[in-house]
Amino acid sequence: MTPMTTVNGTLLLYHHYIRNEAPTIMEHVNAFLRLSRFKTWGINVELGLPPGIRELRFRAIVMHYSMFGDYPFRLGREFLHYVEQCRESYKIVFFQDEYQFCPQRFDVLNRLNVDCVFTLLEPDDWNTVYRKRTSVKRFHHTLTGYVDDGLVELAKRLGKPDDQREIDVGYRARRLPFRMGRGGQEKAAIATEFERCASESGLVLDVKPGAHRRLNGLDWYRFVANCKGFLGVEAGVSVFDLDDSVRLACEETLRTNLAVTFEEVEEKILAPLEENVFYRTISPRHFEAAAFRVCQILFEGRYTGILQPMVHYIPLKKDFSNFDEVIRLFKDNSVRRTLTENAYRDLIASGKFSYREFIRGYDEELSLSGIQETIDEQTTQRVAAALQKGRLVREMRAFMLTLIFLRFPGRDRMIQFYKKSIKPFVWKLRGKTLPVQSNQQPS
Repeated sequence: MTPMTTVNGTLLLYHHYIRNEAPTIMEHVNAFLRLSRFKTWGINVELGLPPGIRELRFRAIVMHYSMFGDYPFRLGREFLHYVEQCRESYKIVFFQDEYQFCPQRFDVLNRLNVDCVFTLLEPDDWNTVYRKRTSVKRFHHTLTGYVDDGLVELAKRLGKPDDQREIDVGYRARRLPFRMGRGGQEKAAIATEFERCASESGLVLDVKPGAHRRLNGLDWYRFVANCKGFLGVEAGVSVFDLDDSVRLACEETLRTNLAVTFEEVEEKILAPLEENVFYRTISPRHFEAAAFRVCQILFEGRYTGILQPMVHYIPLKKDFSNFDEVIRLFKDNSVRRTLTENAYRDLIASGKFSYREFIRGYDEELSLSGIQETIDEQTTQRVAAALQKGRLVREMRAFMLTLIFLRFPGRDRMIQFYKKSIKPFVWKLRGKTLPVQSNQQPS
């Protein structure tokens, strides 16, 4: 049996598709790799487990929120087994979207003996959600994202003077499932109602809800830079599904009645659970608007105590009863300028919400694991070699799997080539025999 090597460093597990994703995920991941004072290696679980890692035991293992957004979680069987075997490692999990798949989430925390959770939940709810159901001892409140240096530079490069921006009020949002409660519906409702109320305001609007309206990469930042104002709501939901019953009930209701309305689902299932656990927070969108000096028109809310009405944004009541006053304030150039300068000063220039400051706090938690800042060169080289072993094959496999989501000429031929040539080759490298499917004949 090969002896295990203890690595005085941190292993960061995260998930990122080979195809384009929202930039905020990799900004968060890269912050650990770039800014932590402790040596950190990252593995994208989309590529599979590097074989050489099995012989290594890291002082700390960090599991990123990108693996837990949907179920089944992206922390697959081989990674689960590996982390489970690392009994001496200090284990930290970052969570977002904690309102769903709670029993499965609790099971992972208990199975892996996780030591610390960074959560979007505020301290008053840590006992209700986690301490009663898991063995986790330590918790930290965190945000969905922070201010990246690259965002600040992009804002400087793409930003425009207010009078050169072509859109008065912009916004993008996905329509969320009914099971997320009224808080989830607000994300699309603010756009629909604002557009209706502003039809005679003379404002140029681009406030389209729906996933098909989504913008990515530089297209998104150019859009933000071209807006004088931006709509917004708190991130999060208003129904926290602790036992998975809400999801199952909503799915059954929609299965039997595709035409059911949110109001019907709310009355039948959701109403008793609205705001059962407070799960609202500030989002990266608010930091982006502040960086680009875009005036924010936001539904009233707490915004983690960071954003203050008429200091950083114009507050809009959720029943739109103050809509005329909101428009009057927004059309006042001096009001917009004051709010955007305040937001830039407090959210961006202050550095309080930068990734550098976030990682400083994270490093303080990591120091409790007994990890040291120094690591010998021989161990560093061994970890690098373990991560590189079989990397080309793993990347090729992950790339071929992305073809499932793309439509282009020759796609079917490429998938067949993968199944007939690449996949058997990978199995051979692993010393295994590819099983014959029931609808296939042995070659």
